Amino acid sequence: MILFWVICALMIVIALAFVLPPLLQRSDDSEVASDEERKQANIAVYRDQLSELEADRRNGIIAEDQYAQDRDEIERRLLEDTATTRAEKKTTGTAPIDARTTAYLLGFGIPLVAIIFYVKIGEPQRITNPAPVGAPAAAESAEAPPERTQAQIEANVAKLAERLQSNPNDAQGWTMVARSYSSMEKYSEATNAYAKATELNPKDADLWAEYAFAAGMAGGKSLAGKPTELINRALKVDPENPKALQLAGSAAFQAKDYNKAIDYWQRVLKKVPPGSEVAETINARINEAKSLAANK
Repeated sequence: MILFWVICALMIVIALAFVLPPLLQRSDDSEVASDEERKQANIAVYRDQLSELEADRRNGIIAEDQYAQDRDEIERRLLEDTATTRAEKKTTGTAPIDARTTAYLLGFGIPLVAIIFYVKIGEPQRITNPAPVGAPAAAESAEAPPERTQAQIEANVAKLAERLQSNPNDAQGWTMVARSYSSMEKYSEATNAYAKATELNPKDADLWAEYAFAAGMAGGKSLAGKPTELINRALKVDPENPKALQLAGSAAFQAKDYNKAIDYWQRVLKKVPPGSEVAETINARINEAKSLAANK
């Protein structure tokens, strides 16, 4: 234990040897960071915030209108902070702090605080009574919480859906909500959102196909009736849309029109990489349809 504190003292002395001389030799002009350096530091912080905001927008967590509001707020704070930095630099010169006093306070105060903090909160007993080899540390044994829980994601989607009530013409917002609900297997909610999205963006074949899938899942995994109508709507927009063709094949298969199902799936097969997992799945469905058609 004594050896440990001796080593700590030596490390502090070495650290002070590097820290104190530069602090004591600094001129009054170098005591305050330049306005440009502070401005660049602020810009870096706010750039990170903008990047996180952009990621939330791409992941469908926030809508375009909320994204624009948050971005404007971040930019406003950046302008205020840089202006404040310049003002602080001007006022700092009116009440300068003695550089030597500052050096001593920092040089001796920080190590003292660190030692007190370690004694009060740390585990000095580990020095004399180390944990057995292979025993997991407390921090390592604790499971790290997920970045976003399912409840948080659902809450964010619900907030976005609520905001869309005041902006019902946001086609992109309805599309994000619909796809989010579909990924959460909330197909009834997804169907309602897809209805809004396709109404605002009727030329998107993928959107119609996704609408058909959600409607089929909400209706007990049956593609008969309205889902088939939506599939036909997607094929009308784009006769070669892979999603719509695959669903059309599934609808024909459910209706026991196996030859028609084979035709749709063979068209899909031409659009996927040979030997891929998707191709293997479609081939299996085609073979099943051929077998059933032969025994019909």
